[in-house]
Amino acid sequence: MSVSEGGPGRHGNRLRLQIAGAPAEVDAAAWNALLARQAVPTPFMRHEYLAALHASGSAVQRTGWTPLYMLLWQGDELAAACPLYLKSHSYGEYVFDWAWANAYQEHGLAYYPKALIAVPFTPVPGSRLLARDAAARQALIEAVRDWCRDEGLSSLHLLFGDAADLAACDAAGLMRRDQIQFHWQNKPFTSFDDFLASLTQDKRKKIRQERRRVAEAGVTFRVQRGAEITPADWQFFYRCYERTYLEHGNPPYLTPAFFDALARTLPEPWALFIAERGGAPIASSLIAASACQTGAGGRFDAESAAWGRYWGALERVDSLHFEACYHQPIEWCIRHGVARFEGGAQGEHKMARALMPVVTHSAHWLAHPAFSDAVQDFLRREGAGMARYLDHLRERSPLRKSGTPSTSRGEI
Repeated sequence: MSVSEGGPGRHGNRLRLQIAGAPAEVDAAAWNALLARQAVPTPFMRHEYLAALHASGSAVQRTGWTPLYMLLWQGDELAAACPLYLKSHSYGEYVFDWAWANAYQEHGLAYYPKALIAVPFTPVPGSRLLARDAAARQALIEAVRDWCRDEGLSSLHLLFGDAADLAACDAAGLMRRDQIQFHWQNKPFTSFDDFLASLTQDKRKKIRQERRRVAEAGVTFRVQRGAEITPADWQFFYRCYERTYLEHGNPPYLTPAFFDALARTLPEPWALFIAERGGAPIASSLIAASACQTGAGGRFDAESAAWGRYWGALERVDSLHFEACYHQPIEWCIRHGVARFEGGAQGEHKMARALMPVVTHSAHWLAHPAFSDAVQDFLRREGAGMARYLDHLRERSPLRKSGTPSTSRGEI
């Protein structure tokens, strides 16, 4: 564990940068308390989640994720903090910079290791630079950038940050990059049928047909939440999760020990949808939800969100993927008053389920001046293309225009 005294930013020697090499070296209560003060906290930035990634061997040096925790202290107070990973590849990030790495290689330069402020394998937007105020946040990103320069690293990347993160990165000279995800918004709806009434007729018909196919195949669902998820449920889920990766020719990023750790140390956010047929489980999907719950019946508040994470099936049933990953979670969100359901990275097909395009952001610093200029030019052109693509997607909205009748005689 290395400690650097003195001067990041305008705070002078009032701030001290500490670099911890493992979650066990970070005070969990102080980290989580700082996270709770941020504009967009998510369970994926909690100490328990990051510690599970490390302790399970999922995000460690052996897998290309060397963890460092950048901690900015003022006396005994943790003023700012962020997770930092030294990466030997670009897998598991969902913001793609392979072309940049190839360009470095073609010019005889080393792109790896690079530095990454992100949650491994988790393309969920949220607060990344945990800070007590804007000044501490600015000092943190400047200290991390300067540390990367001093260490001779090629680059620093902050992925899926919130508005405060991006403002600090802008001021520190990092370059913005935009991506598109697909999120569902609760109006709020009173029922799944009420939600369907907001869609165009062809989309309503398609979803009803998909749900009918699953029901006619004899598939039913049960939902387990938090501590209700049994060890047997988690074991079955992992079989499904692993099957999905293996069917695509890749080993899974996450180990069984990771989910075991979550079940012990962070059970609250999780909702597990288990598909059954003939009394036997055949598929499952896992979502997480924010901790913002108010009122009777455990309903969520207006700032709440749920995130689709993983799915898998041991049997093939027509339309089961759509039911498990979209229709069931959306219905659950409506029932519990969750304001937003985020469907994860990429996927135009999600628009057919009314997950609409939204822009997410990353920020990038490259040490080499010529490559930095080239990437800046690329990002300008990419950004213009992304804006046109977003306009194109919005023109294809599945949402019924105001004033259009919501039902059609004879519709199925």
